Amino acid sequence: MKKTLALMIALLLTFNIPTYAAEGDIVDIAANNEDFSILVAALTEADLLGALQGDGPFTVFAPTDEAFTKLLDSLNITAGDLLAHPQLSEVLLYHVVSGKVLSTDLSDQMTATTLKGEDITVGVGSSVTINSSTVVTADLMATNGVIHVIDEVLVPSDFVLSAETMMEETMTEKSIVDIALADSQFSMLVMLLQKADLVSALQGDGPFTVFAPTNDAFVALLEALNITPEQLMAQPDLAKVLLYHVVSGKVMSTDLSDGLSAPTLNGETITFDLKDGVKANASTVIAADISASNGVIHVIDAILVPSDFTLQEVDLSVDEVPEAGVSSVIPLAIPLGGLGLAALAITKKKFK
Repeated sequence: MKKTLALMIALLLTFNIPTYAAEGDIVDIAANNEDFSILVAALTEADLLGALQGDGPFTVFAPTDEAFTKLLDSLNITAGDLLAHPQLSEVLLYHVVSGKVLSTDLSDQMTATTLKGEDITVGVGSSVTINSSTVVTADLMATNGVIHVIDEVLVPSDFVLSAETMMEETMTEKSIVDIALADSQFSMLVMLLQKADLVSALQGDGPFTVFAPTNDAFVALLEALNITPEQLMAQPDLAKVLLYHVVSGKVMSTDLSDGLSAPTLNGETITFDLKDGVKANASTVIAADISASNGVIHVIDAILVPSDFTLQEVDLSVDEVPEAGVSSVIPLAIPLGGLGLAALAITKKKFK
């Protein structure tokens, strides 16, 4: 059986299978081969690089970027979504076996316990399989173990495959501010919240309901008022405007009714119209029920302007405003190596 397996792997290696630089420990080999860029990013995000640089020995069944792409397509999620998954570490540990298991050590239907604690099953026939994945390159020797390259990501039995469920679980662990920071369409809103010193408030327990204007909504307001973003941020009544977008309590879309009025933290009320979609005052809700750990966000397409807001002339020479970037104010760092992968996308439910 061992001779048959060794011959089969030798044949595999003759059919345009990529060659890999194999020098150093397991992490070194993965980092020096471009086919493993997503794997390295995932190991970085899950804080497992240090473990796989240890003495071991380890056997790693390493999915290629193409394997990860197939998984992302099947789940209809992005690489950023996967990297933010709460079970990411478990998925990665499901690819690692303690000890140095070479191709010649494998036999048909043998099982091996992974560092996740769940077994994987080996199949030996016309090819070598690990569960449903196929070994495309075997026996990449490292100083602390061995790597076998596979063409599919190994998915443990308790992994939540539903993209919608995954996003709901991930989002509900994040505060309203965290979610706003993770979505570029709210960058102007986050800057204004920081300028008005309201960030800490919206990171509190709440719960809060936030009607969150997009960047496009702020651009439309600036054009209507004929002012610059710096002039808006310097307005004395800025906090009043922002608090007019926040309601105490968690108000879901199913809690709204036509003509309903809700008091905001500004002290004034907003009124809902459900005759043609959902409107909050004159703005339209374009995405609803983005759940957070401390409330819910509804996305709107226009700024809610309270009746007591007065546009004032401001002297920008004495009023500093924050830079366009907000990451230095409230960091949301996701170490992704050199990939530059997109930040976590938000699943939005549109009103009918």
